[in-house]
Amino acid sequence: MAEAIEYLCEEGENTMYRVPTLPLAIDVETKPVLRLAARAHQAVGEVNGIAERIPKEAILINTLVLQEAKDSSAIENIVTTHDELYIAELDLANATLTAETKEVMRYAEALKYGFEQVRNRGVLNNGLIKEIQQRLIGNSAGFRAVPGTALKNQFGDVVYTPPQTRSDVEALMTNLEKYIHEDDGIDGFIKLAVVHHQFESIHPFYDGNGRTGRILNVLLLVLYKDLNLPILYLSRYITRHKEEYYHLLQGVRDRGEWEAWILFMLRCIESTALETEEQIRKIIDLMQKYKEQMREILRRGYSHELLNNLFSYPYTKIEYVMAATNTSRPTAGGYLNTLAEAQLLQRVRKGRSNYYLNVPLIQLLSHSHEPLDDKEEIEHVVTVLEKHEHDM
Repeated sequence: MAEAIEYLCEEGENTMYRVPTLPLAIDVETKPVLRLAARAHQAVGEVNGIAERIPKEAILINTLVLQEAKDSSAIENIVTTHDELYIAELDLANATLTAETKEVMRYAEALKYGFEQVRNRGVLNNGLIKEIQQRLIGNSAGFRAVPGTALKNQFGDVVYTPPQTRSDVEALMTNLEKYIHEDDGIDGFIKLAVVHHQFESIHPFYDGNGRTGRILNVLLLVLYKDLNLPILYLSRYITRHKEEYYHLLQGVRDRGEWEAWILFMLRCIESTALETEEQIRKIIDLMQKYKEQMREILRRGYSHELLNNLFSYPYTKIEYVMAATNTSRPTAGGYLNTLAEAQLLQRVRKGRSNYYLNVPLIQLLSHSHEPLDDKEEIEHVVTVLEKHEHDM
């Protein structure tokens, strides 16, 4: 039997849960779980294959990571607009950004940092987990050391009390780190589901546990060699099924319903992979369309570097094109203005700079089919750009 670290809840709370040390004392690879895991693997494999058709990995990492950051933060009611998010991507220190946007940008930065560390070092240990949480929250408090943390519902009722003592938290996190790297033959997707529940139940930090846990989901897929790039934004599925997500989390604690929880996470992976594959195909199609039109419009001025720049972020500036194409300011400006006149980009003038928006890419990433021509919407974009330019 697996050991368990016990802790006491305050009198009157029906929130006792014996957080087990891993591995679990039950068979998590049931027939329904294995069947769904196979489907999920096939879907993720398709994502890896289609992603290889994108000529520059930064195109997918920059654009899709921003979506994961926005959706993950939305779970915790941190809401930001797409236009402000995109413009903020290159300027996290901008003092005029809203608190919500800064939260999302920290998430994106932490996810990209974590990915580089996992890819280069091949480990996902507690030191890296602490670094990720520190980048999210902006402090170095580390694991919880003071009792008193409790999770409450919208009515203020305590629904779960995680381990309270420093020694319990550290012991469980040490065990979790060992389990993550243990070569036990368990399917990686199934381990991800177990690790995610365990992490959320330990609740090791004072703040940022949910967002840190969702970053770990993506990094585990990379660690286990199931995903080549951090481009499965699982948070969108969790956002759509938020009530079920929290219900199943608690179902394991209350009734030991591990199979239901694991099946939910496998559906999350499969569904997200199918959506991501479709989205990447649309990006590829859009890039091909732009490539053909740009070759016709710019002729000798066309380059792969320019095309990649227009898709690495949903907007660009002359300075960014100069750096990407190694051209002069007049040449880079000429390219962008020509593309704007051909309506491939939308030019917005504010202050001393022109901003060039890749509107179809913005629509694709935001799952919107509406044209970006509403006056109030354009004015909002311009206002955000003006704030950005003011602090450049």
